[in-house]
Amino acid sequence: VLGFLILLVSLAGFVGACFYKKTLLAFYLCCMAILIALLLILLVFAFVVTRPDGSYDVPGKGYKEYRVDGYSSWLRNRVVDSKSWNKIRACLADTDVCPKLNQQYITVDQFFAAHLSPLQSGCCKPPTACGYNFVNPTVWTNPTNPTGDPDCYLWSNDQTQLCYNCKSCRAGLLGNLRSEWRKVNIILIVAVVVLICVYVIACSALKNAQTEDLFRRYKQGWI
Repeated sequence: VLGFLILLVSLAGFVGACFYKKTLLAFYLCCMAILIALLLILLVFAFVVTRPDGSYDVPGKGYKEYRVDGYSSWLRNRVVDSKSWNKIRACLADTDVCPKLNQQYITVDQFFAAHLSPLQSGCCKPPTACGYNFVNPTVWTNPTNPTGDPDCYLWSNDQTQLCYNCKSCRAGLLGNLRSEWRKVNIILIVAVVVLICVYVIACSALKNAQTEDLFRRYKQGWI
C-alpha cells in the first residue's frame, strides 16, 4: 500500500512537471515535504538511541566486550525484559553464531586476536574478568576469578546454553542492533539528500508552471 501511494505521488509530480499542472505539483511538493520531515525525524531519533556505546576494550584481546547499561534505555527496554529475551535466546541457540567459531579459531592465540562481533563476544564465551581457561572458543574451564562478574556463574559449556542467559549476551545483541542501525542511518542520510534535491527541482518546476500559466493568460488577454 505504501509503495502504491508513493508511486501515485511520484506520478502526480511527473505529470505536473511535464504539463505544467500547478495543482499536481503543489500536491507533490506537499507530500515530499511531509516525507522529508518524517525521514529527518526518524534520522534524529535513530542517532539519539544509537549514540550510547556499551562496548569497552579488553587489554590484550582483539575483540571488545559489552555492558547493557552502556546503551540507551529505549534499546534496552526492547531487549532486556525476560519475555522478549526468552524468544531471542531460543533463536540464538538455533543459529551457528557460536558453533562456527570452533572452525574459525583453533588456538587460544587465534581466538584472542580475533575481531568478534558483539553477539559472538557477549554470547559465545564467558567475560574475560572471570579468568576462565580456554579449551576452544565455546568451551572454557576453571575460572580463576568467579566473582569478577555476575555472568561468571551463568556460563555453561553446554552448547545449547553457553552465555545465552548472561547480561553480556544481551549487551552483545544491543551492540549488533546499534551497528545495523548505524548502517541504516547512512542510507537515511543519502535518501534525505536525494529527496531534498528532488524537492528543489520540483520547486523549480512549480515556479516554471506558474510562469507558464501567467504567460498564457497574458497572451489570451486576461491581464
